[in-house]
Amino acid sequence: MTEPASTPEVAIGIGIGTSPCSVSVWNGSQVEVLKDTINEMIKRSCETFKEHDDDEATILKMKHLIDIIVSDPIVHNASTNFPFLVHALDIKPFHPFIAAFVNKVWRSTNSVELLGKFLVELRQMVETHLKRPVRYVVFTVPVSFSRLQLNRIHRACGMAGLNVFRVMPQPTAVALLYAKQQMQASASIHEDMVSESEKIALIFNMDAAYCDVAVIATSKGKCQIKGLVGSTIGEEDLLGNMMHHLLPDSENMFKKHVHDDKEIKSMAFLRVTIQEAIHQLSSLTSVEVDLNMGDGLKICKVVEREEFEKVNKEVFEKCERLMIQCLQDAKVEVENLNDVIIVGGCCNIPKVKSLVTKICKGKEVYKGMNPLEATLCGAAEAGAIALGNDNPFGDLEMLNFHFTPLAIGIQANGNNFIAVIPRNTSVPTTRRLVFTTIHDNQTAALIVVYEGEGQKAEENHLLGYFKITEIPEAPKGVPEINVCMEIDHKNRLTVITSVEMYGFQQSAIPVIEARMTKFDDDDHGWCGEGLIRSYGDTMDLVTLLRKEQ
Repeated sequence: MTEPASTPEVAIGIGIGTSPCSVSVWNGSQVEVLKDTINEMIKRSCETFKEHDDDEATILKMKHLIDIIVSDPIVHNASTNFPFLVHALDIKPFHPFIAAFVNKVWRSTNSVELLGKFLVELRQMVETHLKRPVRYVVFTVPVSFSRLQLNRIHRACGMAGLNVFRVMPQPTAVALLYAKQQMQASASIHEDMVSESEKIALIFNMDAAYCDVAVIATSKGKCQIKGLVGSTIGEEDLLGNMMHHLLPDSENMFKKHVHDDKEIKSMAFLRVTIQEAIHQLSSLTSVEVDLNMGDGLKICKVVEREEFEKVNKEVFEKCERLMIQCLQDAKVEVENLNDVIIVGGCCNIPKVKSLVTKICKGKEVYKGMNPLEATLCGAAEAGAIALGNDNPFGDLEMLNFHFTPLAIGIQANGNNFIAVIPRNTSVPTTRRLVFTTIHDNQTAALIVVYEGEGQKAEENHLLGYFKITEIPEAPKGVPEINVCMEIDHKNRLTVITSVEMYGFQQSAIPVIEARMTKFDDDDHGWCGEGLIRSYGDTMDLVTLLRKEQ
């Protein structure tokens, strides 16, 4: 008797903060998006408010919160717009805590635990639907996510028993899907892969709490990221601006932090009503907002689409600047774009479409993919290719376009952030910069490693730190302190320093070997900031000269 063939492994794709929240999987012939099943779970566990004797209320809008809770500044800035308590310790890295009033008692959790519990139930729902176990996942995340935020996702997946195959910036998932479509199109017309012409596309992705722009080039079965930028502006900003516009005193009303069932419902109804109005304005030129929250709080107003666009003028202007910056980074002229792709939860907002086509000089929007499912389909494709379940065109090479979406560097020249590895650097890479002491007879130096784009050190994400000791006494500016940063093909970061003096070299040990999955943002943030406060500028460095390799 022959044994039954084993069921092939599958890898699900999950998008952080995608709207509507969905999960995707390669079913053997195509990508299946499980949005209906997942949204039922979310609606039941996270978005319902019922009248219970024990005043139990669940957290609202998990599909937006999942993105926001792992974002450092976003929670703090938008916390007054949520129908639950968000608090954080005033120290970097940012540690958000989320609390709800359950059974007349405050119950709190942190972002990792909340995401982990969500993923546990998500995994159970998917396994029930697929009738098979699920062990692997491909995550798509905003470009602006730091390595520490990615680590939170890894930790949450560990709680749910999921192995992370890959964490992809969302535009790269869309790029993977687009590249495969171009390969299939070439195959359908029997175009020789060697002679396949290069196609350049701009990808604009805006959703709950982020906006990403990428410029990509596909040719001969390969996909190259030519430019990539991201910001923490998104639909949450549109919602918050409209809330304050229609109810100007809303921030003062809720800044005391809602804590009983009545206040929670008022905030929840306000958010849901205005969010629905924003969605309706995608197809209507005006919509009536009629909401009675009790205690004399009422909104009864007809909102015009033009009014909505005016209220959010600054948000849309930031989106335009991101596209211009990305094109400049990619060194691509608008005239050379073959396709313009708009995806994400904000894809149907008319102003979004108009500003993208305006920057791209009237080019027609690409219609070859579902804009609400594109990132998820790309994630499912990546999982299938990694598992060997889908590789009809030999396109494994498409999974190898790694880059650094954020710069990585150290604090030096006072409180400035000095990038060692610039943004949009292809990976693997090794880069070096040389620094020197700022005091005579300085025998130690504090190397604090950051990731981000801010000019000041504290404006960026703290990754780690280490201390160099036993620097030979010498006049300031004499010791050469080489900071070498290396990112390998698995996106693992290693930072090594060496101190060079005239006539001899003192080699330093690899003082920090930081892997994406090993960052401990619960410990080093406290110690790093404590060291900076303790030593001040006594162990600071200044840039001596640049040696980029």
